[in-house]
Amino acid sequence: MLKDPGSASPTSAQSGIRIPLNKPFIAGNELSYIREAVERGQLAADGHFARRCHELLEASTGAARVLLTPSCTAALEMAAMLCDLGPADEVILPSYTFVSTASAIVREGATPIFVDIREDTLNLDETLIEAAITPRTRAIFPVHYAGVASEMDTICRIARENDLLVVEDAAQAVGSRYKGRGLGSIGDLAAFSFHETKNFICGEGGALCINDSRFVARAEIIRDKGTDRQRFFRGETDRYTWQELGSSYVASEICAAFLFAQLEEMESITERRAEIAAYYSEHLSGLEREGRLRLPCVPPDCETNAHLYHLLLPDEATRDGLMSHLRTHGILAVFHYVPLHDSPMGTKLAGGRPARLPVTESVSRRLLRLPFYCQLEPLEQEEVVGRIRDFFER
Repeated sequence: MLKDPGSASPTSAQSGIRIPLNKPFIAGNELSYIREAVERGQLAADGHFARRCHELLEASTGAARVLLTPSCTAALEMAAMLCDLGPADEVILPSYTFVSTASAIVREGATPIFVDIREDTLNLDETLIEAAITPRTRAIFPVHYAGVASEMDTICRIARENDLLVVEDAAQAVGSRYKGRGLGSIGDLAAFSFHETKNFICGEGGALCINDSRFVARAEIIRDKGTDRQRFFRGETDRYTWQELGSSYVASEICAAFLFAQLEEMESITERRAEIAAYYSEHLSGLEREGRLRLPCVPPDCETNAHLYHLLLPDEATRDGLMSHLRTHGILAVFHYVPLHDSPMGTKLAGGRPARLPVTESVSRRLLRLPFYCQLEPLEQEEVVGRIRDFFER
């Protein structure tokens, strides 16, 4: 279990990186399942392994219906289409997120309304949502940063009171829970990622979670090039035809076969990642007590999947200095998102006058992600911690 498919990438080796930020891995039966998929004679979408992935994800997350997609970006684009977004609409979301969250909204002609994040979890600040709602608001897209849940009770209550849809960007949160409920099962719709940097991987991949039954039939159509081909396969019609605008939002059976082997090991993978996170927390807590840095915050009603481990440094200079210090010793640690509202596209959407989001802007300048992957050896992790301590003791 958790076998390393090979040494560090040529890029890492050439750059002198010995401990990368992330490494893909083999969990168990990936290669044998790919062989089985080939022998079964169906490598296109929605074959044997895709169906098994759907069933396993529905059972483990509590999502009512799950459909594999080529990426989380594709799942978010489908969700935006299912929300019937258009040029007159606005969607509330955090600026501290990957571009796909916002681009899915903009592709439908709607306007993203960026709201600041919380100091603790770095998720959408639910106390700021109501002030951002206008007659044009159509949906809220909370992002579960680092696998830690947004405050979904409050977000869903606000959505109900204002007749809004909720789409969870759970790209980083497969297997995480909020008050006992699996993330991806709480909003009307949700999106997962199985990119090689995530907990459970297939290179590129994602899934759309559908928790409101009124979206299921249309999701199948949008996902399959805008046709009712799934109804045809089920024998519900004698032919399939073009029903509405869609795209090829399906995942190949080879990706599904690889992913199913990973999902079979969800529990053991999560346990290993939790061990890595616990080691970082235990051995860096002294620096937090000294006020040198801040460790991740997981509220008591949240169960995290230990997706990533980040530090918040006092200022940008300290963050950049530590990042450079680690790289000098062959350890790759990186900052995360450049806030979308400050990006060239975000500024354009705001008419050249982007909103000021002080917490988002501060976090983006101070956050540093540490190496985090299942095959991270104890000695390697000990070295990462030691080099961090060395930096503050200089």
